[in-house]
Amino acid sequence: MEIRRRSCRSSSSILIFLFLLHLQAVFCNLVFEVDHKYRSRNGRDGTPIGALRLHDSRRHRRMLTAIDFPLGGDGSPTGTALYYTKIGIGTPAADYYVQVDTGSDIMWTYCKYCENCPQKSDLNIPLRQYDISASSSGKLITCDQDFCDVAFSGPNSNCQEGMSCEYSVTYGDGSKSEGHFVKDLIRFDQVTGNFQTSPLNGSFAFGCSSKQSGELGSSSEAVDGIIGFGQANTSLLSQLALSGRVKKVFSHCLDGNSGGGIFAIGEVVQPKVNTTPLIRDQQHYNVNLRSIDVDGQLLDLPTDLFDTGSGGGTIIDSGTTLAYLPSLVYQQFMNRIRAHQPYLTTYMVEHQFTCFRFTGAVDDGFPVVTFHFQNTLSLTVHPHDYLFEVRDTEYCIGWQNSGLQTKDGSQLTLLGDIVLQNKLVVYDLENQAIGWTPYNCSSSIKLRDDSSGNAYSVGGFNLSCVPGLVAVTRLLFLLLLIPALLTHTMI
Repeated sequence: MEIRRRSCRSSSSILIFLFLLHLQAVFCNLVFEVDHKYRSRNGRDGTPIGALRLHDSRRHRRMLTAIDFPLGGDGSPTGTALYYTKIGIGTPAADYYVQVDTGSDIMWTYCKYCENCPQKSDLNIPLRQYDISASSSGKLITCDQDFCDVAFSGPNSNCQEGMSCEYSVTYGDGSKSEGHFVKDLIRFDQVTGNFQTSPLNGSFAFGCSSKQSGELGSSSEAVDGIIGFGQANTSLLSQLALSGRVKKVFSHCLDGNSGGGIFAIGEVVQPKVNTTPLIRDQQHYNVNLRSIDVDGQLLDLPTDLFDTGSGGGTIIDSGTTLAYLPSLVYQQFMNRIRAHQPYLTTYMVEHQFTCFRFTGAVDDGFPVVTFHFQNTLSLTVHPHDYLFEVRDTEYCIGWQNSGLQTKDGSQLTLLGDIVLQNKLVVYDLENQAIGWTPYNCSSSIKLRDDSSGNAYSVGGFNLSCVPGLVAVTRLLFLLLLIPALLTHTMI
């Protein structure tokens, strides 16, 4: 993904990279709820098997420009995919549905009179376009303001007084979003104690999209925008950190059993989590993968297969549903599975997925996979995680061959939700580390409030959807802030 400054000129069109959340909080913790697109992991509600693979395909064509990862195809196991939240923006507040994504660096929503923006969503979400004139608290960000310099790592030499802070975002598939930045009030629920909240508003910078091209105008997975939790200065996390109101630490726990979970910005004090270093100067959250074992036996792999040179290591991304492995790893995985079930009859579904029928307990009949990372951190994936039940006794394998999907056959390793679910994952950007631990995501975690030293419990959400929406569950998101947010704005 490429973000660049547009030539500065006045314009009434806007693109919102919205730093707006509907939140709950622990004394300076804020929380918002996030829904996910599909009803269940087993597809029995009628979700087409191709939906998730198509979702990953579109996502990687947009987010993995440097690696060029056009997956293609329409085959997929059914399951959790696109997570999104309903948030409130402006005065009076209006509700918007925006995708929550750890692999994106920006936050945006569509603007009034946006060109080529979707008018409806196949998710049955009522789409809304932001109208700055309808909000008494909305303000245009000009090219000479500090936020514009921060967003583009320096001042605009063509900036003139009163001109808007404009930009253009180009994705790997050629899709483009254009607009400029604005600032408005965002509705929060502040955590005031264990499982307790109170209302709070804050003023944040965001983008407003005036023009879309390519697949961004499609209605198939349309929501009102995206909240990015990436590492760039334009992300929600970075804006909050640059204001001095948060530390750059966030975590999520995705409930793979009943849906929902927890998302938090702030230091997790319970449970304890071991970490591995992040690879610096990468666009995404990349780590050093050392080895892989299947049922305790190491795979026979070249020592340089997971080198962090041009490939950048292994990507951890909650916005991706499946797990993508180099061809050699994928083939050895399949061989080990066949060794466990030598009489298993497999067949291809939609030319993409290896599927089979099995009547026993999958955890008893198939191997456990463990990834080993730098600093002796491991990540264990059980058969019930990587096998998707499509129908009664019919399963498909969630591991994908990344070498077959990239244009140049590069040996990409990308681990998505099938390996991250039912684990608390902590992204500690202050110390450039990431870690995880198995966890019950429907329970609660404790966050530290730096201002008081207290630790507060926050539980996961699993709420039913609003009328008219695709059946969904909800994630709880928390944001740990210092008290300055109560009296100061972001910019």
